[in-house]
Amino acid sequence: MEHIYFFTGFPGFISNQLIMELIRRDEAINKIYLLVLPQQTAKAEVEIKRLEESSGKKVAFEIVIGDITKEHLACSLDVYHELQQQVTHLFHLAAIYDLAVPERLARLINVMGTKQVNEWAKGVTALKRYTYFSTAYVAGMREGCLYEHELTRPKSFKNHYEQTKYEAELLVEELKKEIPITIIRPGIVKGHSRTGETIKFDGPYFILNFLDRLSFLPFFPYISTERETVVNLVPIDYIIQATAFLALYKEGAGKTYHLTDPNPCTAREIYELFVAELHNQKPRGHVPLSLSKAFLSIPSLRRYLGVEKEALDYFTWKGRFDCSLAQGDLKASGIMCPDFREGVPAMVDYYITHKHEKEYQLKIR
Repeated sequence: MEHIYFFTGFPGFISNQLIMELIRRDEAINKIYLLVLPQQTAKAEVEIKRLEESSGKKVAFEIVIGDITKEHLACSLDVYHELQQQVTHLFHLAAIYDLAVPERLARLINVMGTKQVNEWAKGVTALKRYTYFSTAYVAGMREGCLYEHELTRPKSFKNHYEQTKYEAELLVEELKKEIPITIIRPGIVKGHSRTGETIKFDGPYFILNFLDRLSFLPFFPYISTERETVVNLVPIDYIIQATAFLALYKEGAGKTYHLTDPNPCTAREIYELFVAELHNQKPRGHVPLSLSKAFLSIPSLRRYLGVEKEALDYFTWKGRFDCSLAQGDLKASGIMCPDFREGVPAMVDYYITHKHEKEYQLKIR
């Protein structure tokens, strides 16, 4: 049977690379429908051309103009129902990934958007798999060992991104009773493990911004005295390879996977690695975290430093992700999470090369 894919979140960095990997892996792939916002059409066409040239396979692409936040995905009813008769594999990646996102916007895209995609998915007649991109940080402020089978509401969340992704995953989890679903929970995504390539400097890159823009200092103090906190950073190539395999893996239906680093670095170690790679120094002394947060509460200062204040919460949070299920199901594929430490030189080199290019830097509020 020929496979016909339907993607949301195109032309995003993850969706583009995932499509390329799926074309490489899936011999049965025949056509890919891409739900694209009207204002993203030109960019989508450029990305499709690049995919066609790079893949070396004859796979048909078709843009579907739409919007996950609208009823019927903002498509005509004819198109909406026609897609339900054709699609065999759904990949829902569209979301807003921003630690400082306002609640209303996060809820509209992450929760209501997922609800609309779910409604469409329930009517797909030949659906073999619905692969949903969540985040390991649906755990919110829960700490200790966090398991793949758990979806427990925490007492609180660090930000609206985490909360709305949790609420969206609840909707998808409920749908597992009706259709074959695989939920992917990545850690914090960083650039490619070998090339360092990424498309935006967020997450761990905020620390690189901070260290780079304070390069005039005679030394670099720690921003926290915490020694036990781990920050789970995962390279994009691992996320792509693992997702492509698990989305097509027969036993993957009905499962939730942590695509996280089984041996993550501590926040302190990450900071030390960055200081060493950027400035060939070792950190000494420390600035109390409360003072760092106070500084970053000043909009002009956080814009100068290129750091969202919400990022600091991940340097004190003591959660650890168990990824035994993912590791077990990936074992036969040979796909393993690269060691973060080995990828730091490429990561920092890519950052240094592109740090002055505006398209890489997030707009700090």
